[in-house]
Amino acid sequence: MIIYNVTVNVDDSVHSDWLYWIRNEHIPEMLATGKFIKALMTKVLVEEEMGGQSYSIQYTAKSKDALARFYKEDANRLDGEAGKYGDKVLFFKTELEIVTEQTEFNPH
Repeated sequence: MIIYNVTVNVDDSVHSDWLYWIRNEHIPEMLATGKFIKALMTKVLVEEEMGGQSYSIQYTAKSKDALARFYKEDANRLDGEAGKYGDKVLFFKTELEIVTEQTEFNPH
């Protein structure tokens, strides 16, 4: 599986509005494309030198092909919506391939 990771730094002045938007509009729209099976949003606990709040949003793609179709069919529209925050929200994207996934050992 492929993870499409978006790391975001949000200025405190737009934080509340952005947090509502990302949770209630953007993530549901990303999942509605049908290219991702789940989304995990985490808060980065390391304080940023630039200030603000940082998050990592990990979208699990069904396949590398599904992610390629997302870029071709949906990315421009959905990225454009995020542009409404201008330079108050900075982000970078990475693609990750899951190599192995392990869970807590339970001998029973």
